[in-house]
Formats: sequence, C-alpha cells, structure tokens
Amino acid sequence: MTVVDIWFDPSCPYTWGTSRWLVEVTKVRPVSVRWNVMSLSVLNEGRDDDPEGDPEGYLWYPVRVCAAVREKHGHEALGRFYTELWNQENGADDWIGDFARALQRAGLPTALATSGPEYDDAVRASHAEAMARLGPHIGTPIVAVDDIAFFGPVLSRVPTGEQAGRLWDGALLVAATPGFNELVGHARTPL
Repeated sequence: MTVVDIWFDPSCPYTWGTSRWLVEVTKVRPVSVRWNVMSLSVLNEGRDDDPEGDPEGYLWYPVRVCAAVREKHGHEALGRFYTELWNQENGADDWIGDFARALQRAGLPTALATSGPEYDDAVRASHAEAMARLGPHIGTPIVAVDDIAFFGPVLSRVPTGEQAGRLWDGALLVAATPGFNELVGHARTPL
C-alpha cells in the first residue's frame, strides 16, 4: 500500500476537487491517503495584497479546527471531517458547511468547532512541512508520495474509476521527471 500525503486548506474549493480525486484513486490503486493541513492565511502572511479577500482573518478558523482534529484524533479523522465539511447534506453548497455538524457526522466531538489560536503552532508546523516539499510559492493542495511531490492537480470535474487511476499514474510520472516544474493545460473533450 502506498501512502499519499495531501496538505490542504479546507476553505479552498479547488482543493476539495483534488481531495475527491484522491479518494477515487484509492478505489482503483493500492493507495491510502494521509490528511494534513496547510493554510492560505499562513501562505499569504506579509503580502501587501490579500489574494484570498480575507481582511478579517476568517480563513484561520477552518484550519484551526482541522489542526485540532488531526492533533487529537489523527489523519484519518481529519479526512472524515473534511469530507463532511464539504458535504451538501451538511449545508455546503459552493463553500463549506456547518463545522459542528460536520464534526458530529464524522464521529468527532463537536467542541472542536471552537478551536482557536492555541492550534496556530500546529497549523504552521504542518504548513511548513508542505512548503518544504515544493517551496514557498505554491498554493493548496500539495500531494506527495515518497520523494515525489506536486501542486494540484486543479480539477473542474473529479474523474472517477479508471480515469482517476490514469490521472494518478500520469501525475506521478510527470512529477517524478527530474527538472519538472509545472504543467498547465486543459482537455478539449470531457473526461
């Protein structure tokens, strides 16, 4: 079984698509996912502009709750929570839903929904681990297997079944190529 790490900011809809792709990959390849948090708030600290449009710092809230879940209940629980956080039955539509309800649906204590700055060090440590894989100018998500790491992929539709597996195989092949840096493109036909 191959362990795949994903570092994600739970507020990013593009990361949500990538995470669902990885869940699909586990159905067709001998892969298990280990869930880790990273933070767009940490990534953008010290910038003159605010690319996330978050002057009040709200985006700290989701990553703190995720860090609390991971610290107290582990990677697998973080994956369950993240799944429920974006579940439409939890009130999520084009953004995340109710935190306490997501925790409850994931079998976790709802008190974690009030997690605060006491988890900032855990957020920063996990974020630093992600940045060490690819560098500080990369966003969310970062996916890593052994010595291979890559940003994304950013997906507008989540491939399923063998299509998910083929994308996985291709992503590993490209990312493992010495000197590879970036690939941007789109399919002309639906996946």
